[in-house]
Amino acid sequence: MGAHLFSPLRIRDIEFRNRIAVSPMCMYSSKDGFANEWHMVHLGSRAVGGAALVFTEANGVEARGRISPQDLGIYLDEHVDELSKITRFIKAHGSVAGTQLAHAGRKASTARPWDGGKPVGPEGLGWSPIVGPSPVPFVEGYQTPEALDKKGIAEVVAAFAKAAERALAAGFEVVEIHGAHGYLLHEFYSPLSNLRTDEYGGSFENRTRIVREVATAIRKVWPERLPLFIRISASDWVEGGWDVEQSCELAAQLKPLGVDFIDCSSAGNTAKAEIPVGPGYQTPFAEAVRKKTGVLTGAVGMITSPEQADHIIRTGQADMVILAREMLRDPYWPRRAAKALGQDIAAPVQYGRAW
Repeated sequence: MGAHLFSPLRIRDIEFRNRIAVSPMCMYSSKDGFANEWHMVHLGSRAVGGAALVFTEANGVEARGRISPQDLGIYLDEHVDELSKITRFIKAHGSVAGTQLAHAGRKASTARPWDGGKPVGPEGLGWSPIVGPSPVPFVEGYQTPEALDKKGIAEVVAAFAKAAERALAAGFEVVEIHGAHGYLLHEFYSPLSNLRTDEYGGSFENRTRIVREVATAIRKVWPERLPLFIRISASDWVEGGWDVEQSCELAAQLKPLGVDFIDCSSAGNTAKAEIPVGPGYQTPFAEAVRKKTGVLTGAVGMITSPEQADHIIRTGQADMVILAREMLRDPYWPRRAAKALGQDIAAPVQYGRAW
């Protein structure tokens, strides 16, 4: 019998109890990068709810690399203690704790959505300067980033590696590199935002160089026994931008560097993209990368029903489904899905009972 939504999945020395992951989702509830009770309840409830893998939100590897002033950070050793409490709880309830290491690049220093979501400077708890591959703002009204020089690029790569060391100290068992949604690494590999003429710009090899350097640097400090994921935007949805063929090539290059899993999202690097949004609209990217490269993949984007998620796994389109909005609506979605599909959630199972 082939794999299905509730089949276990082993990657390196880590076994996931099913094929359901909680996607990184910004909560805008941190102060100075520190996790708190909000994050414990938000992430812990999804572990109790039965997901196999629970990711934190994008965790800034530098203070200037946070999307908003209220995002999580992992740029200080002091951040580790509060994160450790959360990972212990997640593990105690049968899930694997993961964190997404991120640098927002030219999309950094923005307000929370309910505060307008617009760029903010030092006068509004934000910061300046921000950085990117080229001095091109995301859209009009955003800060113009400073182009990173080679020394600055090396410092960013080192910050990712140091963040991975802190993630290990905090008890995380999966690290995901955030290389999607128009943030720094995506800004480098997409020709829409990378206008450089040095060895980090121009050709595919040059534009993707920083991604390979980050993966290599993390693998040097991240234990062999633990999985390394990367989230990419598999398409810019704009002619002349990044596309699925380049995504497959990048995945093939990352595999021998120790990247085990490609989390296939899309878009985020331009406001001009025309995206045919609909149920499972990004799943073909995961299927294409999986079939062409043999690398494990995750499907994201408007996956809502148990039957839809199960079909993705059974038909070999992806190896995991990574849910965001549906998990916000229902932290116990995996348990509901198991009941609907006649499957079981692996132990530990803890239910209350109404009498």
